Amino acid sequence: MSVPGAPGLLQHYAAYQTFEIPSERRSRQRVAALGRDSNGFALASVRRSVVANVKHAFYDVLRRKEEIAHAQENLSLVEDLRRRVEVEVRVGEKGRLELTRAEAELARARFMVRSAQIRLADSIAVLRVAIAAPPDRNLDPRGLLEPPIHLPPLPELREAVLRAHPAMEQAQTDVQRAEASLQHQRSLRVPQPVFYGEYEHQPDLTFWRAGVTIPLPLWDRRHGQIQQATAAVRESTAVRDQMRLEMISALERAYEQYQLADQQVTALQAGSLHEAESAVEAAQSAYHFGERGIVEVLDAQRVLQSVRSDLLDAQYARQSALIDLEELGAVMPGGRP
Repeated sequence: MSVPGAPGLLQHYAAYQTFEIPSERRSRQRVAALGRDSNGFALASVRRSVVANVKHAFYDVLRRKEEIAHAQENLSLVEDLRRRVEVEVRVGEKGRLELTRAEAELARARFMVRSAQIRLADSIAVLRVAIAAPPDRNLDPRGLLEPPIHLPPLPELREAVLRAHPAMEQAQTDVQRAEASLQHQRSLRVPQPVFYGEYEHQPDLTFWRAGVTIPLPLWDRRHGQIQQATAAVRESTAVRDQMRLEMISALERAYEQYQLADQQVTALQAGSLHEAESAVEAAQSAYHFGERGIVEVLDAQRVLQSVRSDLLDAQYARQSALIDLEELGAVMPGGRP
């Protein structure tokens, strides 16, 4: 039985090229551009957070160092008082009970120094992690608290934060990206033509073929993809609204904390601190003249330490609130509104 056709090599080559609809191409490019912008805002937000964490850790170290200084000062005063009491007990001017009380207070003062040193070590470890410092490098941060500032009205700061904070800009960009993605899915319902060209060589015949094909999506109208993109728009809108509420809440919390801490610092510096220092001086003078016992001196010293501790807490609470306001963008770094 003979096979029809001439014997020889059969060659066939084909090329296909999809022609993009301009609207679909533009929507796809917009989705990619908004995704890039969103990543940029996310990076800026992370940078702000990192800077704020480093500042919090830095000022916490300064706070612990001041606690040690106060505790050591108190220890020196108690040691001096204990030596005085010991001499008076030895010469018979005071009873043994006075020395016992002084030694108990001395043990308490030493314990406070050790506790402050432990807290300092912990805060330095946190700072080392925040700045990624080598483990073999000694850290000895030094600095001063930033001066107090006058904050603008809260509505003005709220508007500035919601307008310019990277997290809010990222959330708004994500909404626009989801809307652009929805538009892209809708544009894909338009058929995209495919141009093709073919070359075929047979032993006894050679020919070219060119044309265009247009798919007709009679049953696939991309309902699933469009509904998914619509849900993504609603989700990103909800995330943006939640971010707005969180920003407002964080701003109000930092604003109120700064105002209250500043008022507390002013009140302590203007009144309580001077009164406590005067009370210690008066108690020590009365003790030297034999008018008061050691209990009154120790009580006055404890009150002074408590006031100093409250003042230190208020000062660093104000500084912490200022750092939070800087992170939110309510004030510029350095405390400028």
